[in-house]
Amino acid sequence: MAVEVERARRRFTRAEYRRMVDVGILRPEDRVELIRGEIVEMSPPGRRHIAYVNNLNQLLVLRLAGRAVVSVQNPVVVADDSEPQPDLAVLRARSYKEAEPDREDVLLLIEVAETSLRYDRSTKLRLYAETGIPEYWVVDCAAEAVEVHRGAAAHGYRQVTRIDRDGTVSPAAFPDASLAIQEIFA
Repeated sequence: MAVEVERARRRFTRAEYRRMVDVGILRPEDRVELIRGEIVEMSPPGRRHIAYVNNLNQLLVLRLAGRAVVSVQNPVVVADDSEPQPDLAVLRARSYKEAEPDREDVLLLIEVAETSLRYDRSTKLRLYAETGIPEYWVVDCAAEAVEVHRGAAAHGYRQVTRIDRDGTVSPAAFPDASLAIQEIFA
């Protein structure tokens, strides 16, 4: 007779995760992030993903110059057990030399979803909402549309808007920084 044993998962803190990086267990070329205490492997970026991240970066940097920091695929501390690496983060304008950005610095997080759409709409969305990230965009590569989530709440966002190819989108913190959807998907 086989006995079923439930396996316990070992969850990590940010400090433990950072230590794994410092001692070389996790290498810089490893595409991983810490989500709710678990080390999660990220998908390798496809051609369209790279193009749209580059487009967004260029557009945001030009429109937000001197007003915010646009960070590309770098970690953001959102909880003691979570340090995701969103594709883009729009952060308060300050120096990040002495301390990494945390959720208080975040104005907008953006995930560009080519193969990760389900994950970005579920796990990432809930994490960002629960930790108080005020605005989150999911860039749907296949549909060439942007889902804008605003008003973080315990289990999601109170306002969700989908903007298709002919529309424009602006970060809530910078309503004058309008981006044409066609520019993002050029």
